[in-house]
Amino acid sequence: MIELRTPTQIEQMRPAGRFVASVIKALAEKADVGVNLLELDELAHRMIKDAGAESCYIDYHPSFGASPFGKVLCTSVNDAVLHGLPHDYTLADGDLLSVDFAVAVDGWVADSALSVIVGTPNPKDQWLIDVTQRALDAGIDAARAGNRLGDISAAIGDVARSEGLTANLQFGGHGVGRTMHGEPHVPNDGRPGRGLKLKPGLVIAIEPWFLHTTDEIVFDPDGWTIRSADGSRGAHVEHTVAITDGDPIVLTARD
Repeated sequence: MIELRTPTQIEQMRPAGRFVASVIKALAEKADVGVNLLELDELAHRMIKDAGAESCYIDYHPSFGASPFGKVLCTSVNDAVLHGLPHDYTLADGDLLSVDFAVAVDGWVADSALSVIVGTPNPKDQWLIDVTQRALDAGIDAARAGNRLGDISAAIGDVARSEGLTANLQFGGHGVGRTMHGEPHVPNDGRPGRGLKLKPGLVIAIEPWFLHTTDEIVFDPDGWTIRSADGSRGAHVEHTVAITDGDPIVLTARD
């Protein structure tokens, strides 16, 4: 069921968005050569506890997971692009790291993701991150009352195609509210003017993710970590966005 939020409820979601943004920023600053992925998860866990927030991940167990997630943060490195399960891995110079984080604050959820290069920048990887961010920006700009869901998807897909990338449609954005994953599903490509009509009060996570040379994916044995089928690297960015009578509100803005 698709639920619309009142202006008051959207205001109540702002603390969750601000907290998620603060954690994402702290993780990006912490990520460096020699830092272990478990240290990043520990930092996020500590910040959740200090804020009195509630992790959306630790007990999460959808059908594709081999077990409950068990951590509070997704850390995907290099050819891993989504749902990376934190494990004993020390970041190396040039790694492409994506972090994805969602929590509930006072019963309202916010969800966001960011990709960064650890240590020495790789121009090809930075290009992929920049394209993915441009796709997110385009999707957010299309998230306006009166548009259709397909307008958001098409805006994301147009950026990808303009740079020779293709979008995997199995995983994408989603509704956000009292739970982390709700309706509607927001694909990262589509046809403009099609699909659900966007109305004020709809809150969605818009999350483009692209791989350098494929749109095919494989799962690790842990049942969570998703990698490119050909070993190419991936980038992933995400914001929680509220549709209003005017401009969209990016609840997880990090500015």
